[in-house]
Amino acid sequence: MARITAGIGCSHIPVLGFAHDHKKTQEPIFKPAFDGFDWTRKWIKAEAKPDVVILVYNDHASFFDMKIIPTFAIGCGERFGICDEGFGPRPVPDVEGSPDLAWHIAQSLILDEFDMTIVNEMDVDHGLTVPLTMMYGDVPEWPVKVIPLAVNVVTYPPPSGNRCWALGEAIARAVASFPEDLNVQVWGTGGMSHQLQGPRAGLINAEWDNRFLDKLTGDTDELRMIEHVEYLRETGSEGIEMVMWLIMRGALGKATKALHRHYHVPVSNTALGHIVLEPTR
Repeated sequence: MARITAGIGCSHIPVLGFAHDHKKTQEPIFKPAFDGFDWTRKWIKAEAKPDVVILVYNDHASFFDMKIIPTFAIGCGERFGICDEGFGPRPVPDVEGSPDLAWHIAQSLILDEFDMTIVNEMDVDHGLTVPLTMMYGDVPEWPVKVIPLAVNVVTYPPPSGNRCWALGEAIARAVASFPEDLNVQVWGTGGMSHQLQGPRAGLINAEWDNRFLDKLTGDTDELRMIEHVEYLRETGSEGIEMVMWLIMRGALGKATKALHRHYHVPVSNTALGHIVLEPTR
């Protein structure tokens, strides 16, 4: 049977993609950010070796726009191209999907009363490609199949943290019922604290971010009850992206332990968070 073996939380800051693509990862301003992923790159290559990653991200008005705003959209195609975000597509490989598993998850979620948008053709932006770059570096092809799971955290109203956690639990049930023997990981991306506009532009709340990271481990589920207004007040207008981490955490079951953790500020005007979790029960 398919099984979820680990979860990863990772900021998807676009400047990290820029730094990688322009060979700037060892420059002083970027090196501390990239060094924090050294452990994960070694672990994922030598030990973890996932067959499929369910990658939770948000589209930044690159493929979706104000005409269509799905709350939860699952990519069921065989391949996903790379968005042009204004400077041409990133020079990274297209993303290979896992359509059999994706369709199985979509069916299971809908029958589990989650109203998913099914997308068969779409391109993906930095929200998905930057985490892949941080974990795998410079590769001719991504060494893992990916199921994109896009979440609306751009336009009000985004889903609640509780709903995201419950979606993660439903994803775990779906994966467990898939008959093929697959090693599956769930990645939650976005965040951490940042605000890109207005009087509070540049806001970073390291104390709040680290409490959030603390509560991803162990057997507490109190993160699911954080209200939208707290994310906005404490972590800025874009900090709401952290609800996507809760889909990852919900998929890992009752309790977790942290295998690796990294936090660094500032990256651009954003806090960088990264954690690797393993389910314990």
